[in-house]
This record gives sequence, C-alpha cells and structure tokens, in this order.
Amino acid sequence: MALPAGFVDELVRVLGAGFAITEPEQLATYDCDGLTGWRATPACVALPGSAAEVQAVVALCARERIPFVARGAGTGLSGGALPVADGIVISLARMSRILEIDLESERVVVEPGVANLDVTRAVADDGYFYAPDPSSQQVCTIGGNVAENSGGAHCLKHGFTVNHVTGAKVVLPDGELLELGGKALDSDDGPDLLGVIVGSEGTLGIAVEVTLRIVRRPETIVTQLAAFRSVDAAGEAVSRIVAAGIVPAAMEIMDSVTIEAAEAAYAPGYPERAGSVLLVELDGVDAQVAVDTVAVDGLCRAAGAFEIRTADDPDERARLWLGRKGAFAAMGRVSPDYYVQDGVVPRTRLPALLRRIDELSAEHGLRVGNVFHAGDGNLHPLVLYDSAQEGQVERAKRLADEILAACVDAGGSLTGEHGIGVDKACAMPSMFSERDLEAFERVRRAFDPHGLANPGKVIPTPRLCGEVPGPYRAHPLERLGLAERF
Repeated sequence: MALPAGFVDELVRVLGAGFAITEPEQLATYDCDGLTGWRATPACVALPGSAAEVQAVVALCARERIPFVARGAGTGLSGGALPVADGIVISLARMSRILEIDLESERVVVEPGVANLDVTRAVADDGYFYAPDPSSQQVCTIGGNVAENSGGAHCLKHGFTVNHVTGAKVVLPDGELLELGGKALDSDDGPDLLGVIVGSEGTLGIAVEVTLRIVRRPETIVTQLAAFRSVDAAGEAVSRIVAAGIVPAAMEIMDSVTIEAAEAAYAPGYPERAGSVLLVELDGVDAQVAVDTVAVDGLCRAAGAFEIRTADDPDERARLWLGRKGAFAAMGRVSPDYYVQDGVVPRTRLPALLRRIDELSAEHGLRVGNVFHAGDGNLHPLVLYDSAQEGQVERAKRLADEILAACVDAGGSLTGEHGIGVDKACAMPSMFSERDLEAFERVRRAFDPHGLANPGKVIPTPRLCGEVPGPYRAHPLERLGLAERF
C-alpha cells in the first residue's frame, strides 16, 4: 500500500530537500535494527532536525493514519525499530545536540540523537559521568536508551536509564508536545507519566528532549578480574560477595566460549584455561574501596579463583574490560552468525539456569556463549550458528526461545534491557496474564488511540503469534510486511 498522493511532498516542505528518503537503495539501510532476522522496508524515512519538525511529521501521519516508527542508531536487539512496510521511519539522527549542561543541578539536557558516551565526555573534565552504560554506548543514542530503559554493566549499583531521566519532552501520536518532569528528582504532579514513557519502546510517543541526571566521578575505582575453572564457581563468588554486604559498581561473568572469542578479537590476555572470568568493579571513597578490594579477593579465592588481577588505573582497567565490552562483536571470530537473547533470573538460580542452557545447547547441536550481568542476573546468551547451513537459522531461534522460557520458569523475566520489540512479543503471555496484557493495551490506547506509534511491538497480536487468547486483536493497520524472519 503506497503513501497517500502528495504526502512525501508535504514532508519535503516540512523538512527541506534531502530529508525525506524514498530511494529503495537508501531505504534498505533502515529495514532492520541489530536483530537482523526481522526485516521490512519502510515506504519513506523522515529525518527531522528539531522537535517542531518531529511534531509536524507526526501530525501528518495522524491526519493520514500512517503508522510510524522512531529510530535512533539502530543498535537495538529486539526488533524494536523494525519498520512498517507501508509506514514511515522517523530517524532522529540529526537531533544530536547537547542543549544544556547544568553542573549546579547535576543535569544535562540533550536531544534524542546524542550518543550515550558523549554525555560522559561532555562532563568528564568537571568530574562527572552518566552512569547507564550499554555495551554499545559509543554509538547508541539517548532516545533509544529511553525507549528501551537501557542498563549496562554498571546498572547494578547506579541503576538503569529510568533512574537517570528526570524530565522529557515527548511528541504524542497526534502531534501534541507533552512536557514531563524537569530538573527535580521527583515530581508531585500526579501519576508518574515519565516512568510510563521510559521503557515503552516507542509505542506511546517520541522523546525529543531528555533531561538526564549525572553523578560525580567516584574518588577511587578498582577493577578486579578473577579466573575460575567453571561458571558455577564464578557464580558462587558472586553470591558470596552479595552475601557479604558488598555492592560493587559492576559484576560481569564471561564463559569459556566468550573468552575464546574475546581473545581471538582483542587479545586481552585473560588467564589461560579459564572456564570463566568474573569482573568486579568497586567504586567509592578510598577507605571503603580498599577494604572491599581485600574482601572481594578473599571471597573469590574461597569460591575457587585460581588467579586474580587488580587494576586501579584507567589503562589497566580498560585492558580488563576490553573483552567484556566487545564481547558481542567478538563472536564473529568464532562463528559466522549469532543470535543474542536477553533474559533475567534471580541470582540464586544462575547456576541451575546455566546448566539448563548447556543441556539445551547439546540438544540443539549449537554452541552458546554466555556473557552476563551477574549482579542482577541479566543473561545475554549468544546462540552461535551458520546461516549457510540448512536449518540452523530455525534451530537457533528455537534454542533462543527455549532459553527465554527457562528464564521465565526460573522466576525471571523476558528482558533485562534489550526490550520486547517484535522478537519477544509472542512470549508475553508466558509471563503476563490476560488482565495484565489488557491493562498494557489500555495504557497504550490512552496515548495512541489509532495505534500508529510503532505498531506490532510489545503487545502480542494474532498476525505475529497465531491466535492469541483473550482480548488481543491485531490492529487494523497491522501491515508489517515482514520480508524475512527467523
């Protein structure tokens, strides 16, 4: 179904020449996000340069009942930025300005296209940093982080995006500009609509300005790497550290498959014959960090660590973190393709869940690399496969789905930070009741009665999932036009 006659011309009048893309070879750039197994080519891509232009574009879509999908850097891993075939993509790449740095209030105001790491770079010389740090922080944008409620290695101590967003200006699906919060940490103005927007995956509107909380750089940072013969032993160390009342800034585990990939890609020099490595980062005042460093060393050795390395300067810390930060990209060194999942389990269930992943890996005949935020039980299993081998794509998807189901069965959740998107929408009834999903849908319709904002995501629909029981029905505009899927 083509766009209405004259619609693109109106976009050009709003945005200017060159900022409404319709050429097929250019549209192909936007046909998926980081989850490449789902693809759809949009009818058009709009590149607004201001909040007013976003409003104008969304208002045109509302008038013509055209579905739209907001897009940041396209680094998402759940198909959250998958286009609608007869809709448009609203790319926020041009809106990449830091609007204000207010050190007195410890706030930074940014447009949605600002890269995550650029916020820290802007305030680092003044002794501050922006805490949420996804592995893709060099390129992922604040707008995308807000949509997915992104976390990162240091969310254990410092919290997720929702804990660091104090205000936002949001363009609603009818083109209205809604201003929520501000520089104050909390607002007493009625319900927490800002908390509803953060993590809504672009289904309620488009954030066009975000106020972020920055925090002071700690007096001391120490990073320790402990090597173990098994993942179970590393998990035991994590349990001992938490039980001792220590709250590290980060605790990350990599298994032998991930270590192999990291060594092939970056040669960080992790201990040989390690079945797993545990990265523990401590920050705070000198005296407390010194005490905790000694304690963590002892707790790791008691759990079976055969080697421990400690870094307290930036270069040494960067070397220890090198393999972990680049783990996803490193998988290309050991496998032609991989499919990353994102589930959460209680910390105490980590060993059992990892053993279950090993069992599923053997059953399906595919290797799985495990790298995860051990402190909060957020797993990122990477299913390794070769798309050139017949049937492996389907096996990889089945294996990933079974891992996700095992997380839910263990008392965990479907996602820790990558979002539901299109990838896990069909799994939502495994975790939420019909009444839960109906409540989600009612909230969504309150913001977007015509279902134009990022349709087909988060809420399960029969078109994607077969006949979903209960009151959930495909939106009338459900024309996702998926050209390829797992």
